Amino acid sequence: MVYFIPYRIHIGRNSKNERKLSRDESRIPKMKIIGLCGGSGSGKSTVAAIFAAAGVPVLDADAIYHEMISKSSPCTKEIAEALGNEVLTPEGALDRPKTAELVFSGEGSEERRKKLNAITHRYILDEVRRRIAEEEKKGTFAVLFDAPLLFESGFENECNAIICVSADENVRLSRIVQRDGIDRETARLRFATQFSDNYLISHSDYHIANNGDTEELTEKVEGIVRKILSEK
Repeated sequence: MVYFIPYRIHIGRNSKNERKLSRDESRIPKMKIIGLCGGSGSGKSTVAAIFAAAGVPVLDADAIYHEMISKSSPCTKEIAEALGNEVLTPEGALDRPKTAELVFSGEGSEERRKKLNAITHRYILDEVRRRIAEEEKKGTFAVLFDAPLLFESGFENECNAIICVSADENVRLSRIVQRDGIDRETARLRFATQFSDNYLISHSDYHIANNGDTEELTEKVEGIVRKILSEK
C-alpha cells in the first residue's frame, strides 16, 4: 500500500524530535491524530482493533484504498494511464495481482512503483483528511490512522503521536503467506520495499512488539491508549 507525499520531506533524516518540530501545525486538527505504522505482517490490524474497542475511530488506509480500486474510479483510471490498461479488469477495477507483479518484480518495477505511489497517495490522503474533518465536526477527541507507509507518505507530520508495531521476520512471513496466499520469497520482496523496523521505531513515539501474545499485546496497547488520550 502506498500514499501521496503532500510536501517535500527528507526521508531518513528526521528523528521523532525533529519530526515534532517540523509539523505543519496549521494542518493538524484540534483533536488528536494517532499514526499507526509497521511492516507487512506486524499486526497493525490487531492493534487498531484494540483502539477501536477503546472507542477511538480507526481510519484504515488499506480499506480506503480497496474501496477506491474495487470499481472504476478516477483513481483506477489514472493508474491505468500511468501503467497501462492491462492493470484493469473488464469492469474497470484494479487487477491487484497484475499490478503487484508490475510494481514488485521485473525490469523497471521501481519506476512503476513510484508512479503508482504518486497517484494512490493523493487519493488516499485526500479521503483521510476528509474523514478526519468529519470526525472533528462531531467533536471526536482522537482518531487512529492505520497507515502501513506512514513515513513514506509524509503524513507523520500531521500526527500528534505515532505508534510503531513490529514483529520478528519469521512471524511476519508466516502471517503474510497465510493471509495473502503468496510464497515466502514474494513476501520478502515486499519487505524489501519498506522501511526497516529500526527506522520506524526510532522515528515513532511508541513501540509495540507483537510476536503472538495477545493478552500482553492488549495490555501494552491499552496502556498507550490511556497515556495518549490523557495528554493535553
